[in-house]
Amino acid sequence: MTLKIENLTKSFGTLVAVNNVTFNVPKGQMIGIIGRSGAGKSTLLRMINRLADPTSGRILSDDVFGSEVDVCTLKGSRVRKWRAQCAMVFQQFNLVPRLTVMTNVLMGRISYHPTWRALLLMFSPQDRTFTIRALQRLDMVSHALHRADELSGGQQQRVAIARALVQEPKILLADEPIASLDLRNASIVMDALRRINREDGITVICNLHLLQTAKDYCDRIIGMRKGEIVFDGLPSELDESIAREIYGVGEHGAGEPADDEVELAFTSTQTALSAADRTTQAVLGKDA
Repeated sequence: MTLKIENLTKSFGTLVAVNNVTFNVPKGQMIGIIGRSGAGKSTLLRMINRLADPTSGRILSDDVFGSEVDVCTLKGSRVRKWRAQCAMVFQQFNLVPRLTVMTNVLMGRISYHPTWRALLLMFSPQDRTFTIRALQRLDMVSHALHRADELSGGQQQRVAIARALVQEPKILLADEPIASLDLRNASIVMDALRRINREDGITVICNLHLLQTAKDYCDRIIGMRKGEIVFDGLPSELDESIAREIYGVGEHGAGEPADDEVELAFTSTQTALSAADRTTQAVLGKDA
């Protein structure tokens, strides 16, 4: 077992973002977490990575420190070690725009060196070789000397995945990794995540908005609504009625209205991403 999430809760004042969530994550599984915006998906991943501390509950791992530990109690260097082994990929890429692709990926090796060496960008030849191999796997080695801000969104996301990969993680968390990408780049990114999961045995937990993408790529789907898990099962078990429950839409109009977010989630991957492309183009046209 890689992770055990037990009664995990996160509150912001009177707002409960994640409410008493419990589930286990077997080693090597690829899990998709779906739900409306505000369902608690991102907060959950941030707690697992320890970017946010839970209000209560435990995150147990037996795959990093040699024995089972509660990740929520880690401090100092042990938190840094956990974050190195539990890499995270963000929707907004979080690259340093003025640095080269090579240097951005090398930043994933920081936890293996003293701080002063990392600040001076003094990485070893082994680190650089490891980085080149990661970029080759993501088909980005030809861009190694380009600045990050010269890349498209899809290319930047692949660089971010390469950076996570050189951390040599046991777990890879991806928070809406394709939300801002076009169809082609979304497919490339999801293919890369699945390949890393299959070939390296790395556990992948991925927040996704499109239901069909979760079904196509994930071994297991967790549905969240208002901070709680309302579905946990195989993609084949996620039918339309369950999906409507996750998104709060009744079969005959009951529940929350089927707004644009829900309509997008329920369309096919190709149709949804094409619609998103058209929306982006329309916005850009207005700004021109």
